[in-house]
Amino acid sequence: MKRSYIRLIIFFAAFTVIGIFSFQIYWVNKAFGLQQKQFDERVHVALTEVVSEVQRLNNDSSDLYEPVKQITSNYYLASTNDTLHPFVLENLLRKEFDARNLATDFEYVVYDCFTDSIMLGRSVDLEAEAKSLVYRTSNNAKWNKASHYFGVYFPSKELYVVKDMNIWIVSTIFLLLVIVFFSYTIWVILKQKRLSEIRTDFINNMTHELKTPISTISLSTEALSNPNIGKDPVRLNNYARIIKEESERLKNQVDKVLQMATLDKRRVELKKEKVNLHDIIEKTVTGFNLILAANEGEIQLDLKATNPIIWGDHVHLTNILFNLIDNAIKYSERSPVIQISTADHKGGIYLRVRDNGIGMSREEQKHVFEKFYRVPTGDKHDVKGFGIGLNYVLKMVKQHHGRIQLKSEPKSGSTFRIFLPKYKNAKK
Repeated sequence: MKRSYIRLIIFFAAFTVIGIFSFQIYWVNKAFGLQQKQFDERVHVALTEVVSEVQRLNNDSSDLYEPVKQITSNYYLASTNDTLHPFVLENLLRKEFDARNLATDFEYVVYDCFTDSIMLGRSVDLEAEAKSLVYRTSNNAKWNKASHYFGVYFPSKELYVVKDMNIWIVSTIFLLLVIVFFSYTIWVILKQKRLSEIRTDFINNMTHELKTPISTISLSTEALSNPNIGKDPVRLNNYARIIKEESERLKNQVDKVLQMATLDKRRVELKKEKVNLHDIIEKTVTGFNLILAANEGEIQLDLKATNPIIWGDHVHLTNILFNLIDNAIKYSERSPVIQISTADHKGGIYLRVRDNGIGMSREEQKHVFEKFYRVPTGDKHDVKGFGIGLNYVLKMVKQHHGRIQLKSEPKSGSTFRIFLPKYKNAKK
C-alpha cells in the first residue's frame, strides 16, 4: 500500500477518534452539569423543608419569601425568623438530606441576630481554608441584621456528583483504552512498515553489493580460461589480482552480515586486554592510504591523550574506527578530509572522528544508529554498504562501557565523539 494511502487512512481514523472523544467529553460535561443541577434542587427542597420545620417548632405562621439561596457552588444559606439550637438543626438537616439521598458530608453555621455572631457546627472537620470561606461568606451575605439564618456547606460536592456518574466514567475509561490501543496499533503498523521498507532496501542493496564482485570474479575467471592468457603475464597477474581483491571484498561483505547476525543472537564476548588506542588509530589509518590516494583525500591526526592505554578488544576497536573512517569517505561529495583526535578526560579518553561529508539532518541523526538505516543520498545508488556499520559501532562502544555522541549539520560534515574508559577504570 502506498504511503499516501496509509497517511490518509490514519488521518481519517484519527479524525474519527478525536471526534468521538470530543463528543464524549461534551456529553460528560453536560451530564456533570445536570447532576449538579439535580443536587442543587434537592438541597434547595431539603433546606426549604428544614425552614418550614423550624417555623413549626417555633409556632411561626408567617410566610418567608424564597428562604433559601445558593451563595457559591457548594454553600447555601436559609433564612429563619427565630433562633434555633444547633443540635436540633443538625438533626433536621440529616433527616431531610437522608430523605433525598444526599449522603455526603456537610458543615453548617448558625447566625444569631441577638448576639450578631456566627457559630460553626462540628459535623465535619473542615480545613482552615474552607472555614475561612464559610465565615467570610456568611458575614458578607447577611440579609437582615434583624433576622436569623443558617448556612450549609458541602466540602465534597464535586466528588459526590462525580460518583453519581458511574456509567459515564466507565464509558470514558473504555473509550480512553480504545484510543490507547488504537494509537499503539497505528504505531506498530507504521513501525512494521518502516522496518519492511528498510529490510527491502537492505535486501536490494545486499544483492547489488554481492552481485558486483561475483560478476567481476566470473568475468576474470572466464578470461583466465583463455588458452592464450599464459602468453601475456601482465594480463594474467592483473586478472589474478582482480580476483583476489574482489574475493576479499566479497568476504568482507559476508563477514559484515554474519557479524550483525551474531550481534542479534547474543552478546559478543570481547577478548579484552591492554591496548594502545593510538597504535590502533595509526594502523587503521595506514590501511586507508590507497583509498585516500584514489579519492585525493587525507586523514589528519591530533593524538593528544597522554595515556592512550585502555582495556578493550583490539579487533572490535579497530572495526569501530574502520567503520567511522569508511563512512566518512563514502559520504563525501568532495575530496575527503578526516580529522581524528584524542584527548584526556576524567576516567577515560575521548576519540573524535570529524569529516567534511554531506552531513545529516536532525531527523536522520535520530535513526543513523539503527540497523539497516542508510542516510539517503538522492536517487543515485552511489554509496556502498548495508547500513549496519554504525549500529555495530554503537553496540561495540556500549560493550566497552563507553558512549558515543554525534553532531552533524547538512553540508557541514559530521563529528563522532566516543568516550572509552581508561585501563584501570575499565578493569574495575
